[in-house]
Amino acid sequence: MLIIKDDYELQKIVGGLDVSGSVLNAFATGIKTLFDIGRSFGTAIRRVFNGNLCAIN
Repeated sequence: MLIIKDDYELQKIVGGLDVSGSVLNAFATGIKTLFDIGRSFGTAIRRVFNGNLCAIN
């Protein structure tokens, strides 16, 4: 636990952004998922407008 005694110590705190491989992998997976969803919706819309649907028996 960090105990700050005065404003001088507060000014000396240095923080940073730590980007790990798992964070980058999760971000890339999210982007891929968004593209796949867009591709699926685009294909569905194209099939509806072209009348190229599978018959439901």
